[in-house]
Amino acid sequence: MKHSNGLFIGLVLAILGLTSTLKAQNNSSYWQQKVDYTMEVDMDVKSFQYQGTQKLVYTNNSPETLNRVYYHLYFNAFQPGSEMDVRLQNIADPDGRMMDDGKSRIASLGPDEIGYLRVNSLTQDNKAVSFVEEETILVVDLNTPIPPGGQAIFDMNFTGQVPLQIRRSGRNSSEGVALSMSQWYPKMAEYDFEGWHANPYIGREFHGVWGDFDVKLTLDKKYVVGGTGYLQNPQEIGHGYEAPGTKVKKAKGKTLTWHFKAPMVHDFMWAADPDYLHDTVQVENGPVLHFLYKDNKNILENWKNLQPKTVEAMEFFSNNIGEYPYKQYSIIQGGDGGMEYAMSTLITGERTFGSLVGVMVHELAHSWFQHILASNESKHEWMDEGFTSFISSLCMDQIMDQKKQNPFSGSYKGYYNLVASGKEQPQTTHADRYDLNFAYGVAAYSKGAIFLSQLGYVIGQDKLMETLRKYYEDFKFKHPTPNDIKRTAEKVSGMELDWYLTDWTQTTNTVDYGIKEVLADGEKTKVSLERIGLMPMPLDILVLYNDGTQETFYAPLRMMRGEKENPYPNLKRTVLEDWPWAYPNYDFILEKPQGSIKAIVLDPSQLMADINEENNVWQPQE
Repeated sequence: MKHSNGLFIGLVLAILGLTSTLKAQNNSSYWQQKVDYTMEVDMDVKSFQYQGTQKLVYTNNSPETLNRVYYHLYFNAFQPGSEMDVRLQNIADPDGRMMDDGKSRIASLGPDEIGYLRVNSLTQDNKAVSFVEEETILVVDLNTPIPPGGQAIFDMNFTGQVPLQIRRSGRNSSEGVALSMSQWYPKMAEYDFEGWHANPYIGREFHGVWGDFDVKLTLDKKYVVGGTGYLQNPQEIGHGYEAPGTKVKKAKGKTLTWHFKAPMVHDFMWAADPDYLHDTVQVENGPVLHFLYKDNKNILENWKNLQPKTVEAMEFFSNNIGEYPYKQYSIIQGGDGGMEYAMSTLITGERTFGSLVGVMVHELAHSWFQHILASNESKHEWMDEGFTSFISSLCMDQIMDQKKQNPFSGSYKGYYNLVASGKEQPQTTHADRYDLNFAYGVAAYSKGAIFLSQLGYVIGQDKLMETLRKYYEDFKFKHPTPNDIKRTAEKVSGMELDWYLTDWTQTTNTVDYGIKEVLADGEKTKVSLERIGLMPMPLDILVLYNDGTQETFYAPLRMMRGEKENPYPNLKRTVLEDWPWAYPNYDFILEKPQGSIKAIVLDPSQLMADINEENNVWQPQE
């Protein structure tokens, strides 16, 4: 599709009838670490326990010498008394998926139901190193520091047990999926310009190191596997992975070894079930899509119909953000809702068709906003969840032919509810440290989506879409920060936008402008506006006259140091004097008498997140 005008047509008040190569962190010395994993894992599908070996080549591209490294041991969160369990029991609005009759499901897990990851041995360059397990974090003191530009090879032997499916990963999901294997291996923590990000797994988001994965999974040959990476031995596996006409070698014994390779990813997920059906669809000039879902007659029709919609979504995102860089993507039934992973996703499958398409679209969009543009989810969760929600809303509006007047109306409603609740915290709050799950969800998803939709109001919709494409091109396969999306928008628009990033993401300041009064001034009309909230904004003002004509006025914000193009080119626009933020009041003159005016409207697009719309419309009293 085209990237410009068509995306935002119709974002206006219906009653009025108006149709309306940078480096990440912008630092020339940018660097990022690299990891290369080689793992071999044997899974016992009866006990749900597994043995694994891991060879990890770690490249220190930082300018600092490293004396210590950290690994994530995510499965250790699924044990009674863990930080995740305690947090679940103490937050006022716990995740209902993790509760039974008001009690933590983790707290009731028995020894054969818990999850764990245990490191049995670890060497650095063939020499044993000391390590301490601190629940979900392994602290490793190095024998030999890794200098800038140096490498170290870590060899590990580990064992694990897959927990009952409670959150994202686990065994025996509510829909009967045997193995949802995410966050399943000892994973090197990220070290970047801010230092180590060895966050405990309490329930939220992730941050990983870019690298290449070579993984061999051995398990019962009745099981079908899908997930991250390209299968290297399809002729030994079958199950729909082999090329048409290829003869599959029958496996001897009771197990099969699946060999996957995944280049330049920062995570590795797999899922397995003996009853998976496996379909593939080739996207024209794009990747092969893999669909793995249970052989359940109640969901077959929806999962078949999902496939062409996935093609449409893949094409939409590739056209509007940037080309999907991998050769495949897998959509797999599993998990506890929907969660994105490298080259793949886990989604629950027993849904209405609309819900199934919706969760697919959201998780697929995460391939761009997280698995290619790898922002730090724990610190800037709004950058992946919010940007994903924004582009997903546009995608759903197109591929499901929703024709919504404002595709983001749900995000605005959620944000207004949060503000009214008095429970809002700044988006700079760490994902685990929100007081309420409600506050986290709205800040990450709704307010994060509005960051972009409202940015389009500020700089113009075409400039917004151009910003997203440039952001992708400049920062793919990197770890962009909030400043990077701001600077990209500044370069595309020619405007200064630090005020926008600061107020929207680092404070709970709100936008609230109003029409204070409209007074006759001879044959002219004086319009007085007021700024009530603390957050600055430029203003689009629509004036409708009794004779059916319309025109707009634009009050730029002085600190922007620029003006957007006329968003309504079919209407006359008058650019007014800049409105300096510190002034709470602003007046301008209409060259027509007050009696000729039918209505005056602030922000007819409704993309400005004004918390009180009641004072945004003026009409003469009868």
